[in-house]
Amino acid sequence: MGEMGKMAAAVGSVATLAAEPGEDAFRKLFRFYRQSRPGTVDLGGVIDFSVAHAARGTGPGAHKVVKSHLNVSSVSDHDAYRAGLQPVSKWRAYGLQGYPGFIFIPNPFLPGYQWHWVKQCLKLYSQKPNVCNLDKHMTTEETQDLWEQSKECLRYKEVNKRRPRSLLEKLRWVTLGYHYNWDNKKYSADHYTPFPSDLAFLSEQVAAACGFQGFRAEAGILNYYRLDSTLGIHVDKSELDHSKPLLSFSFGQSAIFLLGGLKRDEAPTPMFLHSGDIMVMSGFSRLLNHAVPKVLPSLEGESLPCCLETPLPADLPRDSVVEPCSVEDWQVCASYLKTARVNMTVRQVLAIGQDFPLELMEENKRDITPEGSCHLDDENSQVK
Repeated sequence: MGEMGKMAAAVGSVATLAAEPGEDAFRKLFRFYRQSRPGTVDLGGVIDFSVAHAARGTGPGAHKVVKSHLNVSSVSDHDAYRAGLQPVSKWRAYGLQGYPGFIFIPNPFLPGYQWHWVKQCLKLYSQKPNVCNLDKHMTTEETQDLWEQSKECLRYKEVNKRRPRSLLEKLRWVTLGYHYNWDNKKYSADHYTPFPSDLAFLSEQVAAACGFQGFRAEAGILNYYRLDSTLGIHVDKSELDHSKPLLSFSFGQSAIFLLGGLKRDEAPTPMFLHSGDIMVMSGFSRLLNHAVPKVLPSLEGESLPCCLETPLPADLPRDSVVEPCSVEDWQVCASYLKTARVNMTVRQVLAIGQDFPLELMEENKRDITPEGSCHLDDENSQVK
């Protein structure tokens, strides 16, 4: 079956899915892709930016794909190298008709450099004083070092299939910088810890390449997906300055991402997210509904994406923000990622010179612990 035939078959499959009472167009597509089967016509209509012919305009959904202009001169090749990125001149960047401000950059990382960011998400960013979903049911002492408590269990995961899940495998989200309050859906000056300098540097380079010089990484939400996890339909609107972009970095197993409209009665556009891919939501697209209905297990069984098979080079630049990754540490990361996906989203919360409203600060003093429901769902539950 040709590409157009696959897309037509996928559209037909969606059309035959009966809508549930009161179900909007976005929810119907979310449900369709949540139930979809990898390797079938179900996914024929999903845009794959990593495939050259899709970007040229002949693949599924390609009629919507346009090339995006990057500001090559705003990021030096050396600064890109320091963050583990290829020179911006070598990046491919795409947009979608009808979604101004949306930029998709298929894996611009240098070979092996994704290792650093995966390790940071699992080993460093999960540590205190950062906040995570486990804090609601566990003491600070119990969640003090999730990596140390989990690494041996993960390293020998293949040997002991019936073992209980490690704490890292129970991790669903971590917040950085200004900690997002899941109860009142707001940020607060009272609940802040220093934002990781390496992730801030990476984010600043990507933002500058997309035309947002001066972007400040002030808040991060890391989501940790298992193969049965979903990210519910939502809009990221809690930041006080919406003129700055939302940056998204994906690592590990692939997923389906749905980008919708300002209202949920607009059917979303589906696309694949692969390891290393970066998305930028800005301008009109900054406040659009979006979701992740499905994480896609490897068709080869429990295995890593090819781009993660290359080790991190030993000779890193002297001023690189990327740190060496030991073989032992990567064994733990690789074991985890064979059945998981990690996503980092980075935001600027405040405009230059802007402060939090006084009433917001008072409200957060009463409740500054983000212990509410998370938008990341496992099976029948839901996550952000």
